[in-house]
Amino acid sequence: MGEILSVEKLTMIFGGLVALDRVDITVGSDEIVALIGPNGAGKTTFFNCLSGIYAPTSGGIYLTNRRGKRDRLNDLKPNKVTEKGIARTFQNIRLFSGMTVLENVMIGCHCRNKAGIAGAIFRFAATKNEERRIVEKSYALLEQMGLDQYVNEFARNLPYGAQRRLELARALATEPQLLLLDEPAAGMNPKETHELNGLIARVRDKNKVSVLLIEHDMKLVMDVSDRIYVMDYGRRIAHGTAKQVRNDPVVIKAYLGE
Repeated sequence: MGEILSVEKLTMIFGGLVALDRVDITVGSDEIVALIGPNGAGKTTFFNCLSGIYAPTSGGIYLTNRRGKRDRLNDLKPNKVTEKGIARTFQNIRLFSGMTVLENVMIGCHCRNKAGIAGAIFRFAATKNEERRIVEKSYALLEQMGLDQYVNEFARNLPYGAQRRLELARALATEPQLLLLDEPAAGMNPKETHELNGLIARVRDKNKVSVLLIEHDMKLVMDVSDRIYVMDYGRRIAHGTAKQVRNDPVVIKAYLGE
């Protein structure tokens, strides 16, 4: 299994605070990896570095594309990181609430569009064909997420769990190699969380995408993850399978204290 993502000695310092301290993490092709840790461990900071929101102080972030080329992502802006092949969802849902469900997914297709300004103005045949393909692709993703019944509904009117799935559909519309899921089960009831478990695995299999997720629901993490990394105070303190991490005394201490 080849590596898709390789993070090497990633460090992020805010003033005198070391938020990330030489963190190493890898994600393999078609793999689901979880990143867990107590509140304040540095997980969201790590995601913000990966997605271009923060420029890390030092270390390297590398993504191997489908042609086998290893790209360094340090200092790229978020839209460029997306173009390279990383898509992200957020703990606090960030949808375009005044746009329809279909339009939200179509926006995700934007980074793969070929039509330029001239095509938009003069409405060339190629531009019209591309627009039709975008609609068809977006609708297919809504069907995959079980959201096709809401296609013309405003995003703000969807039930909470459906909004979560819509954000995932929009991320998949960018055709990523790696999905970053930030607390995907946050705010969900037990039934919705159970359904999310199966959905993440199906997305990995159907869309041929690797997944790196942050999550506090330990049952979801243990059920869906191929491997788990554990962070505490900005450092990686453990790594392994669900069973290995669950029984690691260092992990137990980080969560429960002495």
